[in-house]
Amino acid sequence: MRSKKNHAPAFDVPPAMDAAEAAKIAYDQDVSRSKHHFVPGEHPVVRIEHLNKTFTDTPVLRDVNLNVWNGEIVVVLGPSGSGKSTMLRCINLLETPTAGHILIDDEEITGASKTNVNELRKNLGMVFQGFNLFPHMTALENVMVGQVKVLKKSKEEARVEAMKQLEAVGMADRADFKPPQLSGGQQQRVAIARAVAMHPKVLLFDEPTSALDPELVRDVLAVMRDLALNGDMTMIVVTHEMGFARDVADRVVFMEGGVVVEQGLPDEVFDHPQQERTKEFLGSIR
Repeated sequence: MRSKKNHAPAFDVPPAMDAAEAAKIAYDQDVSRSKHHFVPGEHPVVRIEHLNKTFTDTPVLRDVNLNVWNGEIVVVLGPSGSGKSTMLRCINLLETPTAGHILIDDEEITGASKTNVNELRKNLGMVFQGFNLFPHMTALENVMVGQVKVLKKSKEEARVEAMKQLEAVGMADRADFKPPQLSGGQQQRVAIARAVAMHPKVLLFDEPTSALDPELVRDVLAVMRDLALNGDMTMIVVTHEMGFARDVADRVVFMEGGVVVEQGLPDEVFDHPQQERTKEFLGSIR
Protein backbone atom coordinates (compact mmCIF):
# COMPACT_ATOMS: atom_id res chain seq x y z
CA MET A 1 0.00 0.00 0.00
CA ARG A 2 1.35 3.42 -0.96
CA SER A 3 2.02 5.64 2.06
CA LYS A 4 0.06 8.85 2.41
CA LYS A 5 2.20 11.94 1.99
CA ASN A 6 1.74 15.06 4.04
CA HIS A 7 1.03 17.86 1.62
CA ALA A 8 1.19 20.67 4.21
CA PRO A 9 3.12 23.53 2.63
CA ALA A 10 6.60 24.46 3.80
CA PHE A 11 7.04 28.09 4.86
CA ASP A 12 10.16 30.17 4.30
CA VAL A 13 9.40 33.12 6.57
CA PRO A 14 12.04 35.77 7.32
CA PRO A 15 12.79 36.83 10.91
CA ALA A 16 10.66 39.57 12.45
CA MET A 17 11.78 43.00 11.30
CA ASP A 18 13.71 45.43 13.45
CA ALA A 19 11.18 47.46 15.44
CA ALA A 20 12.25 50.91 14.25
CA GLU A 21 12.45 49.84 10.61
CA ALA A 22 9.08 48.06 10.85
CA ALA A 23 7.46 51.14 12.41
CA LYS A 24 8.74 53.41 9.64
CA ILE A 25 7.50 51.07 6.89
CA ALA A 26 4.14 50.64 8.68
CA TYR A 27 3.75 54.41 9.00
CA ASP A 28 4.50 54.96 5.31
CA GLN A 29 1.92 52.31 4.39
CA ASP A 30 -0.85 53.24 6.82
CA VAL A 31 -0.73 57.04 7.15
CA SER A 32 -2.91 57.53 4.06
CA ARG A 33 -5.31 54.66 4.73
CA SER A 34 -6.35 55.24 8.34
CA LYS A 35 -8.07 58.04 10.27
CA HIS A 36 -5.70 57.31 13.17
CA HIS A 37 -3.86 60.41 14.43
CA PHE A 38 -0.25 59.35 14.00
CA VAL A 39 2.40 60.56 16.43
CA PRO A 40 5.99 61.04 15.18
CA GLY A 41 8.05 57.96 15.99
CA GLU A 42 5.00 55.93 16.98
CA HIS A 43 5.17 52.12 16.73
CA PRO A 44 2.17 49.86 16.02
CA VAL A 45 0.69 48.17 19.09
CA VAL A 46 0.00 45.02 17.02
CA ARG A 47 2.34 43.93 14.23
CA ILE A 48 1.59 40.87 12.10
CA GLU A 49 4.28 39.71 9.68
CA HIS A 50 3.95 36.83 7.19
CA LEU A 51 1.30 35.08 9.30
CA ASN A 52 0.32 31.62 8.05
CA LYS A 53 -2.08 29.13 9.57
CA THR A 54 -2.73 25.67 8.17
CA PHE A 55 -5.19 23.13 9.54
CA THR A 56 -3.94 19.66 8.54
CA ASP A 57 -3.16 20.42 4.89
CA THR A 58 -5.66 23.24 4.41
CA PRO A 59 -4.17 26.76 4.43
CA VAL A 60 -6.47 29.23 6.18
CA LEU A 61 -4.11 32.21 6.46
CA ARG A 62 -1.57 32.90 3.73
CA ASP A 63 1.19 35.43 4.40
CA VAL A 64 -0.98 37.97 6.26
CA ASN A 65 0.69 41.29 7.08
CA LEU A 66 -1.14 43.90 9.15
CA ASN A 67 -0.36 46.68 11.62
CA VAL A 68 -2.74 48.15 14.20
CA TRP A 69 -1.95 51.42 15.97
CA ASN A 70 -2.68 52.48 19.53
CA GLY A 71 -6.28 53.71 19.78
CA GLU A 72 -7.11 52.65 16.21
CA ILE A 73 -10.42 50.97 15.35
CA VAL A 74 -9.80 48.39 12.62
CA VAL A 75 -12.81 46.58 11.17
CA VAL A 76 -12.14 43.35 9.28
CA LEU A 77 -14.66 42.29 6.63
CA GLY A 78 -14.86 39.30 4.35
CA PRO A 79 -16.93 36.25 3.42
CA SER A 80 -17.23 33.21 5.66
CA GLY A 81 -14.05 31.14 5.58
CA SER A 82 -11.84 34.09 4.64
CA GLY A 83 -9.63 33.66 7.72
CA LYS A 84 -10.86 36.68 9.70
CA SER A 85 -11.68 34.84 12.93
CA THR A 86 -8.61 32.63 12.65
CA MET A 87 -6.44 35.75 12.47
CA LEU A 88 -8.05 37.09 15.66
CA ARG A 89 -7.57 33.77 17.42
CA CYS A 90 -3.91 33.75 16.41
CA ILE A 91 -3.42 37.24 17.86
CA ASN A 92 -4.29 36.03 21.37
CA LEU A 93 -2.86 32.55 20.71
CA LEU A 94 -6.13 30.65 20.95
CA GLU A 95 -4.74 29.24 17.72
CA THR A 96 -1.03 28.63 17.25
CA PRO A 97 0.28 30.15 14.01
CA THR A 98 1.90 27.70 11.61
CA ALA A 99 4.47 30.30 10.60
CA GLY A 100 5.08 34.03 10.83
CA HIS A 101 5.30 36.60 13.60
CA ILE A 102 2.86 38.45 15.85
CA LEU A 103 4.27 41.24 18.01
CA ILE A 104 2.53 43.26 20.72
CA ASP A 105 4.35 46.50 21.54
CA ASP A 106 7.32 45.13 19.54
CA GLU A 107 7.52 42.02 21.72
CA GLU A 108 7.10 38.78 19.80
CA ILE A 109 4.41 36.51 21.23
CA THR A 110 4.66 33.77 18.62
CA GLY A 111 5.92 30.62 20.32
CA ALA A 112 5.43 32.10 23.80
CA SER A 113 5.45 29.76 26.79
CA LYS A 114 2.27 29.03 28.72
CA THR A 115 3.22 31.53 31.43
CA ASN A 116 3.75 34.24 28.82
CA VAL A 117 0.42 33.43 27.19
CA ASN A 118 -1.38 34.02 30.48
CA GLU A 119 0.45 37.33 30.87
CA LEU A 120 -0.33 38.21 27.26
CA ARG A 121 -4.07 37.75 27.75
CA LYS A 122 -4.11 40.44 30.40
CA ASN A 123 -3.51 42.84 27.52
CA LEU A 124 -5.67 41.22 24.85
CA GLY A 125 -9.37 41.14 25.61
CA MET A 126 -11.74 39.16 23.42
CA VAL A 127 -15.49 39.23 22.87
CA PHE A 128 -16.73 36.01 21.25
CA GLN A 129 -19.71 35.16 19.06
CA GLY A 130 -21.13 32.89 21.77
CA PHE A 131 -20.74 35.19 24.81
CA ASN A 132 -18.76 32.58 26.85
CA LEU A 133 -20.23 33.66 30.18
CA PHE A 134 -20.20 31.33 33.18
CA PRO A 135 -23.86 30.22 33.47
CA HIS A 136 -23.71 29.62 37.24
CA MET A 137 -22.44 33.15 37.97
CA THR A 138 -24.36 36.40 37.99
CA ALA A 139 -23.57 39.15 35.50
CA LEU A 140 -21.66 40.96 38.25
CA GLU A 141 -19.65 37.86 39.16
CA ASN A 142 -18.84 37.23 35.48
CA VAL A 143 -17.35 40.71 35.19
CA MET A 144 -15.49 40.37 38.49
CA VAL A 145 -13.92 36.94 38.06
CA GLY A 146 -11.14 37.83 35.64
CA GLN A 147 -10.17 40.88 37.64
CA VAL A 148 -9.79 38.80 40.80
CA LYS A 149 -8.11 35.73 39.29
CA VAL A 150 -5.93 37.34 36.60
CA LEU A 151 -5.35 40.93 37.75
CA LYS A 152 -5.31 39.89 41.45
CA LYS A 153 -7.67 42.69 42.48
CA SER A 154 -9.54 42.51 45.76
CA LYS A 155 -13.19 41.52 45.48
CA GLU A 156 -14.26 45.01 46.51
CA GLU A 157 -12.08 46.66 43.84
CA ALA A 158 -13.38 44.21 41.25
CA ARG A 159 -16.99 44.83 42.31
CA VAL A 160 -16.63 48.61 41.90
CA GLU A 161 -15.06 48.23 38.44
CA ALA A 162 -17.64 45.62 37.41
CA MET A 163 -20.57 47.84 38.36
CA LYS A 164 -18.97 50.76 36.51
CA GLN A 165 -18.68 48.70 33.33
CA LEU A 166 -22.15 47.14 33.67
CA GLU A 167 -23.52 50.66 34.03
CA ALA A 168 -21.65 51.70 30.87
CA VAL A 169 -23.33 48.93 28.82
CA GLY A 170 -26.76 49.48 30.34
CA MET A 171 -26.75 46.31 32.43
CA ALA A 172 -26.38 47.59 36.00
CA ASP A 173 -30.02 46.73 36.75
CA ARG A 174 -29.32 43.12 35.71
CA ALA A 175 -26.16 42.71 37.79
CA ASP A 176 -27.70 39.92 39.90
CA PHE A 177 -29.14 38.00 36.95
CA LYS A 178 -27.48 34.84 35.65
CA PRO A 179 -26.91 34.34 31.89
CA PRO A 180 -29.91 31.99 31.37
CA GLN A 181 -32.12 34.83 32.69
CA LEU A 182 -30.75 37.28 30.08
CA SER A 183 -31.42 37.69 26.37
CA GLY A 184 -28.60 37.09 23.91
CA GLY A 185 -28.07 40.82 23.46
CA GLN A 186 -27.91 41.34 27.21
CA GLN A 187 -25.42 38.50 27.59
CA GLN A 188 -23.22 40.02 24.90
CA ARG A 189 -23.29 43.39 26.65
CA VAL A 190 -22.17 41.67 29.86
CA ALA A 191 -19.40 39.97 27.87
CA ILE A 192 -18.25 43.36 26.58
CA ALA A 193 -18.30 44.77 30.12
CA ARG A 194 -16.22 41.80 31.28
CA ALA A 195 -13.62 42.38 28.56
CA VAL A 196 -13.40 46.15 29.13
CA ALA A 197 -13.12 45.72 32.92
CA MET A 198 -9.72 44.10 32.35
CA HIS A 199 -8.49 47.33 30.67
CA PRO A 200 -6.66 45.48 27.89
CA LYS A 201 -4.36 47.24 25.44
CA VAL A 202 -6.28 45.70 22.56
CA LEU A 203 -9.87 44.47 22.44
CA LEU A 204 -10.74 41.81 19.85
CA PHE A 205 -14.33 41.30 18.69
CA ASP A 206 -15.10 38.08 16.82
CA GLU A 207 -18.41 38.66 15.01
CA PRO A 208 -20.07 39.77 18.27
CA THR A 209 -23.55 40.18 16.78
CA SER A 210 -23.69 37.11 14.52
CA ALA A 211 -25.44 34.92 17.13
CA LEU A 212 -28.08 37.54 17.95
CA ASP A 213 -31.61 37.98 16.69
CA PRO A 214 -31.79 41.05 14.42
CA GLU A 215 -33.73 43.15 16.94
CA LEU A 216 -30.98 42.66 19.54
CA VAL A 217 -28.11 43.65 17.26
CA ARG A 218 -28.77 47.38 17.52
CA ASP A 219 -28.19 47.57 21.29
CA VAL A 220 -24.89 45.70 21.11
CA LEU A 221 -23.67 47.81 18.20
CA ALA A 222 -24.61 50.95 20.15
CA VAL A 223 -22.42 49.79 23.05
CA MET A 224 -19.54 49.01 20.68
CA ARG A 225 -19.98 52.32 18.88
CA ASP A 226 -19.83 54.23 22.16
CA LEU A 227 -16.75 52.27 23.23
CA ALA A 228 -15.03 52.94 19.91
CA LEU A 229 -15.79 56.66 19.85
CA ASN A 230 -15.36 57.47 23.54
CA GLY A 231 -13.42 54.62 25.12
CA ASP A 232 -9.85 55.37 23.97
CA MET A 233 -9.52 51.67 23.16
CA THR A 234 -7.63 49.86 20.41
CA MET A 235 -10.14 47.56 18.74
CA ILE A 236 -9.97 44.91 16.00
CA VAL A 237 -13.53 44.03 15.02
CA VAL A 238 -14.49 41.14 12.76
CA THR A 239 -18.06 41.81 11.68
CA HIS A 240 -20.58 41.76 8.83
CA GLU A 241 -22.17 45.01 10.04
CA MET A 242 -21.35 47.38 7.18
CA GLY A 243 -23.00 50.43 8.76
CA PHE A 244 -20.90 50.02 11.90
CA ALA A 245 -17.74 49.65 9.79
CA ARG A 246 -18.45 52.78 7.78
CA ASP A 247 -19.41 54.90 10.80
CA VAL A 248 -16.85 53.82 13.38
CA ALA A 249 -13.74 52.33 11.74
CA ASP A 250 -10.50 54.23 11.32
CA ARG A 251 -9.57 51.61 8.74
CA VAL A 252 -11.40 48.80 6.97
CA VAL A 253 -9.59 45.58 6.01
CA PHE A 254 -11.10 43.16 3.49
CA MET A 255 -9.94 39.53 3.64
CA GLU A 256 -10.69 36.67 1.31
CA GLY A 257 -9.05 33.30 0.82
CA GLY A 258 -6.76 33.80 3.79
CA VAL A 259 -5.15 36.99 2.51
CA VAL A 260 -5.63 40.72 3.02
CA VAL A 261 -7.05 41.76 -0.35
CA GLU A 262 -7.53 45.46 0.36
CA GLN A 263 -7.46 47.95 3.22
CA GLY A 264 -8.03 51.66 3.55
CA LEU A 265 -10.25 54.46 4.81
CA PRO A 266 -13.87 53.32 5.20
CA ASP A 267 -15.29 55.65 2.56
CA GLU A 268 -12.54 54.69 0.11
CA VAL A 269 -13.05 50.96 0.55
CA PHE A 270 -16.86 51.14 0.44
CA ASP A 271 -17.26 53.76 -2.29
CA HIS A 272 -14.12 53.26 -4.39
CA PRO A 273 -12.80 49.72 -3.87
CA GLN A 274 -9.62 49.07 -5.86
CA GLN A 275 -9.79 45.28 -6.08
CA GLU A 276 -12.36 43.40 -8.15
CA ARG A 277 -12.96 40.87 -5.36
CA THR A 278 -13.76 43.69 -2.92
CA LYS A 279 -16.23 45.18 -5.41
CA GLU A 280 -17.93 41.79 -5.83
CA PHE A 281 -18.21 41.23 -2.09
CA LEU A 282 -19.60 44.67 -1.31
CA GLY A 283 -21.97 44.44 -4.27
CA SER A 284 -23.34 41.11 -3.01
CA ILE A 285 -24.30 42.45 0.42
CA ARG A 286 -25.80 45.80 -0.52
